Amino acid sequence: MTGLPQPVDRLQAVPRRSCTLVRPPLAMFDLFKRKSDDDDKKRWAARLAEGLARSREKLAGALGGVFSRRKLDEETLDELEAALLTADVGVAATQQVLADLRERWKRAGAEDDPKQHLKAALLELIAPLEKPLAIGSARPFVIMLAGVNGAGKTTSVGKLARLFQTQGHSVLLAAGDTFRAAAREQLEVWGKRNDVTVISQAGGDPGAVMFDAIAAAKARGIDVVLADTAGRLPTQLQLMEEIRKVQRVIRKADPDAPHETLLVIDANTGQNTLAQVKAFDDALGLTGLVLTKLDGSARGGVVAAIAKERPVPLRFIGVGEGIDDLRPFVAAEFVDALVG
Repeated sequence: MTGLPQPVDRLQAVPRRSCTLVRPPLAMFDLFKRKSDDDDKKRWAARLAEGLARSREKLAGALGGVFSRRKLDEETLDELEAALLTADVGVAATQQVLADLRERWKRAGAEDDPKQHLKAALLELIAPLEKPLAIGSARPFVIMLAGVNGAGKTTSVGKLARLFQTQGHSVLLAAGDTFRAAAREQLEVWGKRNDVTVISQAGGDPGAVMFDAIAAAKARGIDVVLADTAGRLPTQLQLMEEIRKVQRVIRKADPDAPHETLLVIDANTGQNTLAQVKAFDDALGLTGLVLTKLDGSARGGVVAAIAKERPVPLRFIGVGEGIDDLRPFVAAEFVDALVG
């Protein structure tokens, strides 16, 4: 039946075309990332400014007349001194800031804005505290946290766990406050929230919890161990000796640990914060600080006092209860939010 049309193989009749997957150029991904990072920085800057509003308002109210006169005579310096002391900058730090301010004013002349000179003087003082914590090569990398009761230590452990997870690290929590059931329960809540393991023990030895936690982290290939400890006052000598023992037990589990020893301090305690830093540093050899509750305090100037009298690096600051409200300390951001 040659007169009938032949069947057509449609797959062969349609010419084949090469199919190329078109991807956006890498520069476009970089652009998206930069925009995301920029948005995050703007959100954090706004959150920090909001958190330091009480400190800034207290300082700005006292400095308003000083800045409007745009002169730096002895009367102005006296007012500046009172304002800085009111903001808990501390005597020694205030004297340094005022001396620096005088020199900057002399060099620049009366036409400049004294507020900008004040910000520059404060920034020069506190900039050495800006030393971000970097997770080193040790595995597990052990971070021990200490502090007085109510400073926000356990909450800081949970927030740091989240922060390190966003950086790609696996985390394990050690509930070293073995005597307070509420502390263990709070840490377990953070563990569930962050989907991380919590090593705990009711009423046992905190050193044993730390030892078990490090052993578990080694067995599981965990990157970071966050070791919570019971709150204590520096004047409680027996408890201060106990926390030294905890640190020694950690060193038995890993001779190089703890790789970081952080003190969690509450901004609301003002100048008492400085006494805590000195006492815990003498006892444990602190490598860094975590300053919490800045959003509820009018005493943000205490950072300058710490920088002057016991410049332990300020690793993180917290300005709220949100899980992302604990961030690395950046001196320039802090001064902008404090002075305005």
